[in-house]
Amino acid sequence: MTGKILFVDDEPAILQGYQRLLRTDFPIDTAVGGKGALIVIETKGPYAVVVSDMRMPEMDGLELICKIKSIAPDTVRIVLTGQASMASAIGAINDGSIFRFLTKPCNKETMKNTLLAGLAQARLIAAEKEILGKTLTACIQVITEVLSLVNPAAFSRAMRIRRYVVRAAEVLRLSDPWRFEVAAMMSQLGCVSIAPEIIRAVHTCQLLSDEDQARYDHHPMIARRLLENIPRMKQISWMIAYQNQIAPLSMDFPDVEMAEMNMGAQILRIALQFDELVQKGESRGAAWTILNRRFKDLDTKILDALLQTERDPEKMLMHTCTIGELSPGMIVREDTYSAKGSLLVARGQEVTAAMILKLKNFRDSGGLTDSLRVSEPGSETKAVPLNNTLSLPSQGQFAGRM
Repeated sequence: MTGKILFVDDEPAILQGYQRLLRTDFPIDTAVGGKGALIVIETKGPYAVVVSDMRMPEMDGLELICKIKSIAPDTVRIVLTGQASMASAIGAINDGSIFRFLTKPCNKETMKNTLLAGLAQARLIAAEKEILGKTLTACIQVITEVLSLVNPAAFSRAMRIRRYVVRAAEVLRLSDPWRFEVAAMMSQLGCVSIAPEIIRAVHTCQLLSDEDQARYDHHPMIARRLLENIPRMKQISWMIAYQNQIAPLSMDFPDVEMAEMNMGAQILRIALQFDELVQKGESRGAAWTILNRRFKDLDTKILDALLQTERDPEKMLMHTCTIGELSPGMIVREDTYSAKGSLLVARGQEVTAAMILKLKNFRDSGGLTDSLRVSEPGSETKAVPLNNTLSLPSQGQFAGRM
């Protein structure tokens, strides 16, 4: 969040007065009218604070503030008006989440102190979000790595999906991108409740019985139940729950939040199907074409983002190395099994420190040969890092595939 402030009024002379009065103390932009303000926010934002006049033609201050709350919820909103009626104040505060309500005329000292308080509030909001995002994502990263040791096939897929989703959120400029990242990382959590032989069958593309397929298809809802009671995870658990199906209408969330959650579920759905096709041997271009036909109303920016994320095999250095030569960021190119036949690392899984430790332990106990086929980004390939700190499968042939 920047420290910029936007003043909005329908009279240019008043805006010029604000600039003359405060330009030595704050970085100030101005916008004439509500529609003009929305354009400025879109082209020059984000703004830490917006100060809007209440009474303006076409779009009054309350309507503008409510729109800003929707498109830029972290922006601190202040209303300035010459009509100091209690009804207007109550409406503005209740409907627009106003930080301060000032009346005209407002002297420089009052305005300056209010803006300083608004900037402090903006910094507090930004800091809280950063701490929440980093802390929760890091905790989820630890959980994911531990679970990957228990169920390598499911959670290697989660890590691949994470790379896709992070890129899609970046391209689409989604707010709070950490939520979409965590949704991807936890998208396969429900698989821990499924019998290992079912996961093994899914991983090797074997046909499941109707009963086993139903058990596997239910794993997103299991993940939702495990996650939804964790603070700040209710929306994320909802995205995970509907990663494989069209979500029903819900009155439990505001419209804007519901739209973001639907977008998150759609990105997961598309990323899962894209990954499925690539893992089955389709080229990235062919996967793009198949999914573009499959999803009639698809925002192609999502697919374009996935296409950019997936590493080009021709630009990756593939070789055989010992376990001692492994390093985080490499990609394991073949399923790796213990001497007793247990899957230790799934094909396509990104190497992490925890994985290396696990493989060393198995090697030292005589349960694993000291040789793996891996690939790593070549000099022309810039890979998305794993952060060492953090689909609707169609009916029939694609159901139950990983």
